[in-house]
Amino acid sequence: MSDTATDRTEQWLERVVVGLGLCPFAAPVLTDGRLEILVSDARDADTLTADLDHALQRLASTPANELETTLVVVEHLLGEFDAFNDYLDIAEALLEVRGLTGVIQLATFHPDYVFADAEADDRANATNRAPYPTLHLLRETSVERAIAEHGNSEAIPVRNARLLRSMTPARWRAVFGD
Repeated sequence: MSDTATDRTEQWLERVVVGLGLCPFAAPVLTDGRLEILVSDARDADTLTADLDHALQRLASTPANELETTLVVVEHLLGEFDAFNDYLDIAEALLEVRGLTGVIQLATFHPDYVFADAEADDRANATNRAPYPTLHLLRETSVERAIAEHGNSEAIPVRNARLLRSMTPARWRAVFGD
């Protein structure tokens, strides 16, 4: 496991996800230490799938007050966005095989993330960009609770896109470094 990958992911969470408020549900989980970052050292899909399986089983078997969510950071694989998207079929199949569909959901982040209806240079893509390909494992009950508490969760992506698109070049560089 790479300390650099862990450190860069933690910095991204603090500076981008929480710092910009892109996910209004993230701060308490991060502050309370109920987020696990598992950096996969996998060099092939089978090893990555074994790491993902371990993370899924650990999350499913640990109480939410101890472990709320897990990020599986893929340090050496899936660097191409298309390969990452292709791997998601395997990840979703694993959820089904483990009987975790409807219990744990998968959110995704990638350094080159591009929404289906967006141009590659649209700043709104940064809402799903992370330093490394990342599989975010979320408890469905936690997602439902957060949505109920937040209210209009459909407005979050719209707000995020507007925020990112309106950032000055200096602010963008300060947050994203590019």
